Amino acid sequence: MVCACIDIGTNTTRVLVADARGGRLTEVLQRRAFTALGTSPKLAKAQIAEVARVVSEQREAAERAGARHVKAVATAALRRAENRDELCDAVRDTSGLDIAVLGGIDEARLAFLGATSTLPEPPTGRGAVVDVGGGSTEIAIGTLDHGVGWSVSVPVGSAALAAICTGDPPAPHELLAVRERAAAAFAELNPPSHEWALAVGGSAASLPRLVGPVLTDEALERAMRRLCCAPAREVARDLNLATERIRLLPAGILVLEAAARRLGKPLRIGRGGLREGVLLELAAAHEA
Repeated sequence: MVCACIDIGTNTTRVLVADARGGRLTEVLQRRAFTALGTSPKLAKAQIAEVARVVSEQREAAERAGARHVKAVATAALRRAENRDELCDAVRDTSGLDIAVLGGIDEARLAFLGATSTLPEPPTGRGAVVDVGGGSTEIAIGTLDHGVGWSVSVPVGSAALAAICTGDPPAPHELLAVRERAAAAFAELNPPSHEWALAVGGSAASLPRLVGPVLTDEALERAMRRLCCAPAREVARDLNLATERIRLLPAGILVLEAAARRLGKPLRIGRGGLREGVLLELAAAHEA
């Protein structure tokens, strides 16, 4: 069954279309737009209009690709927005879709499902999934057989922390402030023991070409040096990444670093996350 998930995040709005069969996904289409809702408590009218336009276009693209069912979800940016109903109404008017605004615990659960279901070999034992977004970071710990047993949503993400960095490239004192804020956000967490850990989300997905599949301390430092050696536009051109992503990545890396240190394990970059989890549940609901 071909389904689609449109994910309205703090930094981007993305659509994933996949054929879901037997608990597995085969990607059909994936698109992304940097809609930059940010972390303000009130969304601007221009932001609302842009997201509504992008969602409408992504729904049309998904249906052209064969999607029989389309679900739109939103995360931290809409959880905190005072006028989120305005955006939900605008999206409904332009695309016909109702937005499911996910709570942090649901976001963590779906990221865990999507991350663990898209691995080439299912991991054994208990593991952690860290999903760094623009406005929050979710950590879920559990097993494939029994699902999530512990989870948390931490209100820190790449967008808010990137705003600290006004330099291009960021200055050392700005990066130090981001690192301290990220570390403080996770300082009180007491996660249960686990054998493995995965990283998902936009920041993690951008890192394999820079550091390989495992985010060790040395690999993350190497990535930081590469990202902060020149203005974002130059680095983006050299790495074939969007300039917007390059501006966000140093903060995203430092959030990943803080989460990994709190978990006590280096993070392996996962293949799927929230959108894949939404699609698996959507397909299962329509197959039942």
